Amino acid sequence: MPIEIPTDLTPELVPLSWLIGEWEGHGRLGSGDEGSEHFVQRVSFTHNGLPYLQYRAESWLTDEDGTKLRPLTVETGFWALERKQLDADGGPGLVPADIVPALKSADEVEALRNKDGGFDISVSIAHPGGISELYYGQIKGPQIQLSTDMVMRGSHSKDYSAATRIFGLVDGNLLWRWDVATGGASPAAGTSEPGNGLEAHASAFLKKVS
Repeated sequence: MPIEIPTDLTPELVPLSWLIGEWEGHGRLGSGDEGSEHFVQRVSFTHNGLPYLQYRAESWLTDEDGTKLRPLTVETGFWALERKQLDADGGPGLVPADIVPALKSADEVEALRNKDGGFDISVSIAHPGGISELYYGQIKGPQIQLSTDMVMRGSHSKDYSAATRIFGLVDGNLLWRWDVATGGASPAAGTSEPGNGLEAHASAFLKKVS
């Protein structure tokens, strides 16, 4: 499926534009070995003209045939290029941004490329149970790598200290994997080697539906 870039997209979202739309598919909890539980997921990436994508992922536990058994969880958040704040940016709160985007051209966006030829990104994701994650990472073409810089937990949340996520576009499909650490010291950013507390949490294969 060819990537279509919306005509009303602010320039700095172009590197993230292949994510825009709705995706559905199946996944497995844990390492995906025999006996791992199955789930289905619906993910949406939308934009409203501001320099970030809005993210929502809703998941349900299923049987082996894909029949939904019960709701699993919902995530919501925001994805954006990581850059210095500019006077034209909005916030805090309801303080409006300038009418003209802070980055006005493809050349200004290209100037943000990192030494690996990709773009640094930041992702914030909120979960039920009082947990919020702040990720930093990189998008390079159709590949994304993220590592938590911070995990905030409410007083009633379960133990959870760090995570990494990877996303990739393969033959028009979205593949992702999520590793987490529950307790103990946080791993170094960008690592997932044995002994740092990260374990396979889930993975999925999603097809674009709109």
